[in-house]
Amino acid sequence: MRERDTPTSPSVLHAQVEVFHVALVLGLTSFGGPIAHLGYFEREYVQRRRWLRPDEYASLVALCQMLPGPTSSQVGFLVGLQRAGVAGALAAWTGFTLPSAALMYALACALPRAPGPTLQLILHGLMLAAVVIVAQAVWSMARANCRGWPRLGIALLATAAVLLRPAAATQVAVLIGGACLGRVLLPGRDIPHAPIRGAPDARTGWLAAAGLVALLLALPLFAARDPHGPVALANVFSRAGALVFGGGHVVLPLLHEGLAPGGWIGDTQFLAGYGLAQAMPGPLFTFAAYVGALASPSHHAASWALLALFAIFLPGLLLATAGLSAWSRLAGTRGFQGTAAGVNAAVVGVLAAALYNPVATTAIRGSTDVLIVLAAAAVLTWRRYASLAVVALCVLAALVMGGALR
Repeated sequence: MRERDTPTSPSVLHAQVEVFHVALVLGLTSFGGPIAHLGYFEREYVQRRRWLRPDEYASLVALCQMLPGPTSSQVGFLVGLQRAGVAGALAAWTGFTLPSAALMYALACALPRAPGPTLQLILHGLMLAAVVIVAQAVWSMARANCRGWPRLGIALLATAAVLLRPAAATQVAVLIGGACLGRVLLPGRDIPHAPIRGAPDARTGWLAAAGLVALLLALPLFAARDPHGPVALANVFSRAGALVFGGGHVVLPLLHEGLAPGGWIGDTQFLAGYGLAQAMPGPLFTFAAYVGALASPSHHAASWALLALFAIFLPGLLLATAGLSAWSRLAGTRGFQGTAAGVNAAVVGVLAAALYNPVATTAIRGSTDVLIVLAAAAVLTWRRYASLAVVALCVLAALVMGGALR
C-alpha cells in the first residue's frame, strides 16, 4: 500500500475494513439523492476524516458528473480506490449500496403498497435534511475552490447556466466551459500542482474501458437467445446504467421503457417501487434490486435481484475507473492545473444551482420549513454532532408539524 500523509500507515486489511465501515454508515444515513450524497461525502471524507484534500474531492465530483452512471456511487467507489486500492473501492461500493438494496429487496418480497401519509411526512423531513447537508457542502467547497475573482466568476456563471436550463447535458457543458475558462484565466503557475493520490495506472484504466466495451457488446448478443432470461434482464439494466446522465431519477424512466413493455413488471408495481425508493438512504439505483426480485421466476428472487443490481452499477464503476486513470495522467501536463481549477469552480456552481433547484424548491414549502432548516443548520455547525442528528431532527420536526405525533 502507498504511503499516506499520516505518521503511520494502516495495514491494507485495516484500511479496507475502515472504508467499508464508513461507507456502510453513509449508506444508512445519506438521504436525499445524489446531490445530497455528495454533501454527506464531503463532510465525512474531506472535513472529518481528511482522506482527501478539497481539490481532490472536487476533481472526483467533476469527473463523475461528466460521466454516465450513478454520480454519488462513482465518487464513493473512487474514494475507496484512493484509500485502499481495488478491494477498498469494492468495499466502499458494497457498504454504501447494501442498506438500500437490502431494503428494496425486502419490500419487493413483501409486495409493498404506495407510501401512506406518515411515510410522506418522513420523506419531507429527509428532504429538509438534504437542504442543510448540501448547503454546508457547497459552502465548504466554495471556500476551498473559489478563491479569487476568476474562480468565483466561473462558479457564478455555472450556477446561472444550470438554473436557466436545468438538464444533465447543461451540467456537462458547464463543466467543459469551466475547463476552458480555467485554462485561459488561471495560469498553472498560480495554482499548486495537486494530482489525485492513488489513481489507477494506464493499464488498469485501459482494462476497465475494454471490460465496459466487451460487456455492452456481448450482453445484447446473448440476450437475444432468451428474451426473458437473466442475461436479457442484465442487458436492460447495464444499458441503462451505461447511457444515463443525471443519476437515479433519470434512469428510472429508461428502465420503465425497457421493462414494462416486455412484461417484466407491471406499471403499478413499478410506480410503487419508485415511491418507496425515495425513502431509502443511499443510491437510487438500488431500485434495480426491487425490479429484479419482482421480475424473477419462482424461488429466484435473490439471485435476480443481485444480477440486476450488479448490472446497473458495473458500467458506471468501470467508466469511473477508466476516467480517473486518464484524469490522473492529464494532471501532469502543462496547463492542466488551471483547467482542473476551472472545472472544480464549475462543480461548486453546479452544486449551488442544485441546492436551489431541485433540493430547496422541492423541500421547503413554507416558513415552518425554513425554521426547521435553520435549526438543523445550527446543529450541524456544532462539530460534535453528526449528520445523523440533523436527519433525526428534521424528520422529527416534520412529523410533529404534520400532526403524525399528536
